[in-house]
Amino acid sequence: MTELLSEMSFFEAVMLLCFGVSWPISIAKSLRTKKVAGKSPLFMIIVFLGYLSGIVHKLLYDLDGVIVLYILNAVLVAVDLGLYFHYLPLEGDAAGRIGAPPGEGQRP
Repeated sequence: MTELLSEMSFFEAVMLLCFGVSWPISIAKSLRTKKVAGKSPLFMIIVFLGYLSGIVHKLLYDLDGVIVLYILNAVLVAVDLGLYFHYLPLEGDAAGRIGAPPGEGQRP
């Protein structure tokens, strides 16, 4: 394990840490507001696939401790994507009630 950590790419780790800071902030905002307006599921899927590609590369060609950051970031993106699909129906339901004429689109 010590050998893995001594061979880590410092700049790759910094890049992943910088990218990774945004996901907990995005997750916290979704949990606090229960709104996902402005988020792009396509963007999150593309980023998730990028992290998965990084994990596969590390496993096949360059295993070092940075893989932990790829895995952590992938999990955070997956959580954010899950929250997007969890809260999306709530936004659609609220939009239907707000824009509907009186008596329509409201829950019984």
